[in-house]
Amino acid sequence: MFIFTIFVLFVFFILYKLLLIVPMREVNVIERLGKFRVVLQPGFHFLIPFFDRVAYKHEIREQVLDVPPQSCISKDNTQLEVDGLVYLKVMDGKLASYGIEDYRLAAVNLAQTTMRSEIGKLSLSQTFSERDSLNESIVREIDKASDPWGIKVLRYEIKNITPSRKVIHTLEKQMEAERSKRAEITLANAEKAAMINLSQGERQEAINLSEGEKQRRINEAKGTAAEITIIAKAKTEGMELVSTALAQEGGNEAMNMQLKEQFISQIGKILDEADVSIVPAELAKLEGFFEGMEQVTHAVSANSVKGAR
Repeated sequence: MFIFTIFVLFVFFILYKLLLIVPMREVNVIERLGKFRVVLQPGFHFLIPFFDRVAYKHEIREQVLDVPPQSCISKDNTQLEVDGLVYLKVMDGKLASYGIEDYRLAAVNLAQTTMRSEIGKLSLSQTFSERDSLNESIVREIDKASDPWGIKVLRYEIKNITPSRKVIHTLEKQMEAERSKRAEITLANAEKAAMINLSQGERQEAINLSEGEKQRRINEAKGTAAEITIIAKAKTEGMELVSTALAQEGGNEAMNMQLKEQFISQIGKILDEADVSIVPAELAKLEGFFEGMEQVTHAVSANSVKGAR
């Protein structure tokens, strides 16, 4: 029974050494008698017991390695503490096994040295504003150096860039000064805009007043012209009516009577308003005056009739 048990265990051991199942997420490097034989992809495989063995197992998924913080000096001699993450993937299991002892450690150390070198090319402000270009430069340099290791560096991400306390204090003062500068510029621009708006408003007000005055004068001129036209037309019509009346029978006597009444009325007004009494020399001979006026009226009527004809 003991011998049977030993035999069964030996058979299971042989089967264990004979059969190999490689998971989907990794590849296995097989050595035969200490020499590289093949890289087995995920799946079911057969081995020769006691001759073949699994020497290395590699993760073929993308791996994330933490790059510990390190001290760097920027181009303007500012001390910075920088850390990051490197993303890589095993592309060749054979090179990853025999090209380097530990590709993870090598990738982290190479990322540190490359990052220190790249930051030394940039000033302090550029390290913050040009993170993307800095990451691309680090990936390019690491990928170029890690090609013989059978790995592919996919990307590099800087996590933190921490200046020293003295530099942080200086940056805070600089930011405060910059904020004060922007505030003063904003106030100056606002004051400038207000003055421009005020001057434009005054200019528009002056234009509106001048336009109003111009329109008022135009309206007054039009009104005066219309008034003169109406008066002239009325006088013309009046003269026509007078000439027509004089041409009729008894027109001269009516005009003579009208002139006498107007004369007496004007003389009365002059005597009432004047401080000194003036008496015409011919006042005693009013009859002769009126006769003279009647002759003048006849002459005016005759001229009017001739002009109408």
